[in-house]
Amino acid sequence: MDRNPRLLTILAVVAVLALALVPLFAERYTIQLFTKIMTMAIFAMSLGLLVSGVGLVSLGHAAFFGLGAYVLALTSPANEGASLWWALPLVVLVTAAVAAAIGALVVRTSGIYFIMLTLAFGQMLFYLFHDAKFAGGSDGRYLNFRPTVELLGSELLSLNDRPTLFYVALVFMVATYGIISMILNAPFGRAIVGIRVNEPRMKALGYNTYAYKLAAFVIAGGLCAVAGFLYATQYRAVNPALFSWRESGLVLMMVILGGLRSRLGPAIGAFGLVLFEETVQALTDHWLLATGVFVIVVVLLLPDGLASLFQRKQPTAAEADDG
Repeated sequence: MDRNPRLLTILAVVAVLALALVPLFAERYTIQLFTKIMTMAIFAMSLGLLVSGVGLVSLGHAAFFGLGAYVLALTSPANEGASLWWALPLVVLVTAAVAAAIGALVVRTSGIYFIMLTLAFGQMLFYLFHDAKFAGGSDGRYLNFRPTVELLGSELLSLNDRPTLFYVALVFMVATYGIISMILNAPFGRAIVGIRVNEPRMKALGYNTYAYKLAAFVIAGGLCAVAGFLYATQYRAVNPALFSWRESGLVLMMVILGGLRSRLGPAIGAFGLVLFEETVQALTDHWLLATGVFVIVVVLLLPDGLASLFQRKQPTAAEADDG
């Protein structure tokens, strides 16, 4: 939970307004970079719902990211762009259905067993698409056209225009945060947080904790599919590496770096990590080493993640009494 939600919300609104100005002044590369970062922020926030909300640490979350991208690539017509009005719901529904099938098995476990099972399912999908001819094998698939956004035969938005795609990603990122906030503020959200804190007690109170965890797992998978959809739309290409354990580990690192106690933490972690990597890559060939040092420093000095830099520390009971 955010310790100062009002302050962090104000800072988030300011950040979104600043992002909205980027296409007005930035060059092509910067626009593409921030579009990618916002896609990764959606990816990270969807995992954050599992990790911070339910207490389920997944090492196979990239399975839903890759699946969302592949569903768009496989269902897009060869001679025209798929309509966003049916393509995006299809991507989310198919991915959520797969998440339900996987979740029905994995949420029966916990701890290291849950971690290993999600990793195993992620790798299974990696090898499935890596070896499948219909998916393009190890080379993946290409989208000949980006999705279209039309109404009554008239084009509303052109996703071929980079600033337009940037703003679409921005809207999706804000909407993802809004959806997660509504979920966590609802009775359902209170229940899954209770499960994270003390599952035996929630069972004693009559809650079907298995059903709640499965529902959260499916929702997280569906939200992750939106990130996969945006990735495929931006790069017009997908490949099996999207399913890899490296992608799952990277997004988990973003969640941890941002802060497990903040709803905005995963998004902050995504921005912080990607921007740091981009900066050091321009300075040295040993950027992986520098990234490792950065992660270690943040974990050691900021146990509550980067989000804690934007939060005022609440006084303890002893400090309050002294005051």
